[in-house]
Amino acid sequence: MAPDTAVSTLTSSTDRSAVAPYDALLLFSFGGPDGPDDVLPFLRNVTRGKNIPDERLAVVAEHYHHFGGASPINGQNLALQKALTEELARRGLDLPVVWGNRNWEPYTRDALSAAYSDGARRMVAVVTSAYSSYSGCRQYRENLWASLDELGADVGLGEGEHPLVVDKVRSYFNHPGFVQANVDAVTEAFASIDRDARLVFVTHSIPDTMEEASQVSGASYSAQHLDVARTVAAAVEERLGRPVTWDLAYCSRSGPPSQPWLDPDVNDHLAALAADGVEAVVLSPIGFVSDHMEVAFDLDTEALATAAELGMVAVRADSVGTREPFVRGLVDLVLERAALAREADATGAHPVTADLVADAAARPVAEATAGDLPPYRSVCRPGCCQMRAGEPTGIPAACSTDPWS
Repeated sequence: MAPDTAVSTLTSSTDRSAVAPYDALLLFSFGGPDGPDDVLPFLRNVTRGKNIPDERLAVVAEHYHHFGGASPINGQNLALQKALTEELARRGLDLPVVWGNRNWEPYTRDALSAAYSDGARRMVAVVTSAYSSYSGCRQYRENLWASLDELGADVGLGEGEHPLVVDKVRSYFNHPGFVQANVDAVTEAFASIDRDARLVFVTHSIPDTMEEASQVSGASYSAQHLDVARTVAAAVEERLGRPVTWDLAYCSRSGPPSQPWLDPDVNDHLAALAADGVEAVVLSPIGFVSDHMEVAFDLDTEALATAAELGMVAVRADSVGTREPFVRGLVDLVLERAALAREADATGAHPVTADLVADAAARPVAEATAGDLPPYRSVCRPGCCQMRAGEPTGIPAACSTDPWS
């Protein structure tokens, strides 16, 4: 890990009271290859334990080789790290921002090790996935637990002993900052097309079994997206001063054809819209935080090509990236999580108790939302976000009331 790209240290701010008890912020992401030689090793990391042969991985590898073998996600994470650092500094908050990935350098363990060496003992994590599901929540928490195990072994602790405490902000799909940034991006896309168009929100598909399991969190993965889509579309309608018709479609499915995944696929959906006489579409990657490979290939390459073949006018709205409302909202979430941690430390109550209060006004910490769904938990309930409902993976996960369930 290169410290100059993985760790950002604030130099001008001095106030830690608002971010206490945290010593550092972990920007926790998926990762991606930096060049052609990295692609296959990266894909092996992503699919470890699934017994997928290199021949099948080579097909996916072509998506990356289409862009020179480098994923745009790493540069986008660096930009987000810089934006978070600047927003913290603007508010006078002293909190170093550390970047770590599940699947490629800088790895989570290296980021945690760097922060630990710099004196951090309690950290807050922001995952670059807004929604709650196995892929977007628990899989990151499993990686975090394993990384803390490795760091504990590195510093001479016993099995299961962790030298760092890492909390996470809640799933933020319905936080006003994320929603506002998407409203702005979609409105700009409509302005660029300057005509009536169908709005198609797009997210990463998941297996039906994972969709069912995601309901333990409160609302299923698809229901979370539908709530955001309704909220964004309503705000865009108000901005434009005219009705906006919208749909939710999916991309990036994998796995055997016999395994049901969420649909419709965005390309199939475009064909169905064209058959119904729709002539123009705005594609909004509402399921993604940045324009990484799934957006660059599945939407900018494949979906736009499909639209062109169908004779449709199509534009793609930006992802939230480093838009100011999104970055501001992430810092708000860090402050919210810090206040919840201080409340729990002061009262001796587990922070999850805040999520058990039905009346939002009675919660110990204000938790802003947009849409109809309540704020999600920052400490996951038992059985949350399994790969399959009621079937624990047998892998412990951090940030949970019960790491094993």
